[in-house]
Amino acid sequence: MSEAQGDESTGTGQVPVLAVVGRPNVGKSTLVNRILGRREAVVEDVPGVTRDRVPYDATWNGRRFTVVDTGGWEQDAKGLQAMVAAQAELAIDAADAVLFVVDARVGATDTDEAVVRVLRRSGKPVVLAANKVDDERTEAEAAGLWSLGLGEPFAVSALHGRGSGDLLDAVLGALPETPAELYDDEGGPRRVALLGRPNVGKSSLLNQLAGQDRVVVHEVAGTTRDPVDELIELGGSEWMFVDTAGIRRRAHQSSGTDYYATLRTQSALDRAEVAVVLVDASEALSEQDTRIISMVVEAGRALVIAYNKWDLLDDERRFYLEREIERDLVQVPWAPRVNVSARTGRHMDRLVPALNIALDSWDMRVPTGRLNAFLGELVAAHPHPVRGGKQPRILFATQATTRPPRFVLFATGFLEAGYRRFVERRLREEFGFEGSPIEVSVRVREKRRNR
Repeated sequence: MSEAQGDESTGTGQVPVLAVVGRPNVGKSTLVNRILGRREAVVEDVPGVTRDRVPYDATWNGRRFTVVDTGGWEQDAKGLQAMVAAQAELAIDAADAVLFVVDARVGATDTDEAVVRVLRRSGKPVVLAANKVDDERTEAEAAGLWSLGLGEPFAVSALHGRGSGDLLDAVLGALPETPAELYDDEGGPRRVALLGRPNVGKSSLLNQLAGQDRVVVHEVAGTTRDPVDELIELGGSEWMFVDTAGIRRRAHQSSGTDYYATLRTQSALDRAEVAVVLVDASEALSEQDTRIISMVVEAGRALVIAYNKWDLLDDERRFYLEREIERDLVQVPWAPRVNVSARTGRHMDRLVPALNIALDSWDMRVPTGRLNAFLGELVAAHPHPVRGGKQPRILFATQATTRPPRFVLFATGFLEAGYRRFVERRLREEFGFEGSPIEVSVRVREKRRNR
């Protein structure tokens, strides 16, 4: 489906979520691939291939949404109703709409009827897809699915694409509208994602920056479920802040609302340019804190670490916090640190300068001549170690992209990971890049053989 790969109009609001549900082997994953316009979901002609809930980014007619492929609901003689209800609630909880896929050749089964009852109780919009309608003869069988009481069954063939355009138009009608684009790549407010564990003070920080209560704050962790966008003027400029749900665990280990909250938080990070990761300075750094920071680095976004609740720290806690930072955040010594209190407003004026530093580094481009002059001096003073009687040399380098900065080294042989890290460290020392991840890759130039 070529349109699915067309121009995206990424809104500043949350990306709506469509859960694709149905019995095993009704063609859910094939239909997901048809929606995406590419083969992403694993498809086999046996039931039960999909076991996890797998999200994919999709677009149709210029609108972006997330498709979640789910495992099939199997009929089980023991506790069928409980099992179907649990699976259905898991799939549709916090989803904006549901695409219910039924095999038109088989018709409505007892399992389908049980799922329909759960979907009705949810109150979520449901689009009914009568799949495997490969010819006109099967269309009459698809019409029989009106009996499910979910409205018009859209006759489609996920395998051949028949009827998929009408189905997607109906899906867009069921999904909420995303806000219009408020910015573009040139100019406009910079986009900042607020990330962190539950209850570290993200919503309180957003309210403090806005100067009023924009989002709900409660002592119970997990109050924020969906990303909340706010346009705020700070330091003479407008910023688009996104308050996200607290990330409790890895997405594939989450369930229900936690799963979708994590999914939408990742989507908010993908749309952001810089992330502020809030850490509760009054508590020991957790594995979750370091994993969220790693998520930002892997996404290639600029990074600022804000140590919140600084007003609660005594001298002993500050001593141990420094030791924890040296031990646990050794991979991101380049990230700017700000010590703040969202409750009292302490040092809020330091956040914007840190954001500007990180974004300037994220946008930085080093001239090729200056880059190669620096590398020439570096290699002359610190050549690559000899391995196996050979010593690879860096011939020249170029900066391939910005946002984040990516460098390509052209060499006569493979450069060891330790030497690449050394080059990265010296690049930071020479050019800065404070607050931005940088990537260094190597391309080996083969020697020309004499003919």
